[in-house]
Amino acid sequence: MTIQKKSTLSKAAEEILSLFFPRRCPVCQEIVTPKGGLICPGCRKKVTFVEEPICRKCGREIPFLEQEYCETCRRRPRSFETGRSLLRYDEVGQRTIKAFKYGGRQEYADWYAAEMADRLGRWLAGCRADALIPVPIHKSRLRKRGFNQAEVLARRLSKHLGIPVRKDILRRTRKTEAQKNLGWEGRQKNLMKAIEADPLPKEIRRVILVDDIYTSGATAEACTRALLKAGAAVVFVATVCIVEE
Repeated sequence: MTIQKKSTLSKAAEEILSLFFPRRCPVCQEIVTPKGGLICPGCRKKVTFVEEPICRKCGREIPFLEQEYCETCRRRPRSFETGRSLLRYDEVGQRTIKAFKYGGRQEYADWYAAEMADRLGRWLAGCRADALIPVPIHKSRLRKRGFNQAEVLARRLSKHLGIPVRKDILRRTRKTEAQKNLGWEGRQKNLMKAIEADPLPKEIRRVILVDDIYTSGATAEACTRALLKAGAAVVFVATVCIVEE
């Protein structure tokens, strides 16, 4: 009975909130039509989902199934088990992530999470994860931005998967130069000194690392190494977008 009342009140609150702050489409950024959706049907056709064949390690698209791994994963060892991403980081992908990350459009994470749970559902279930762990941002960036986009995404994804979010395990101990301005070696060196993890509770051994973009893999690698050192048995990586080679 209590649950029923709480659910009804929650829906009523959402209805009232939507009148004053209608949901925006993650692609066109206009009010979503028809009402009640997470994205305009026409805009959904504009995004480019990552499709097979993909790299068996990072999940980036590759030309041929027989290739198995992308060139980057062939050259550089990965400590995480496997990774998967929802969208290509093309023009539309860049636009939606930019609005989400820097424009404060946290509601876009509802659509990202719903699509990830649908399209990547089998892989996510196969991870048998004990926790979702968002990639951390430095406290100075958190103050400036007001939120950690990876944590917002992880919490939305948690609602679909029923896997708890642990934001207290990974931390960024120092502010790093913007990763986009650095090469692979610079990114890796930069991040290995900046990311630490507290010892994992004994009930958490399999984790999914959650972030908005997979670029070179340097961030995922640094976080994975920290988690493995902290007691994780295996780490998987899930992101909204992935950059092509």
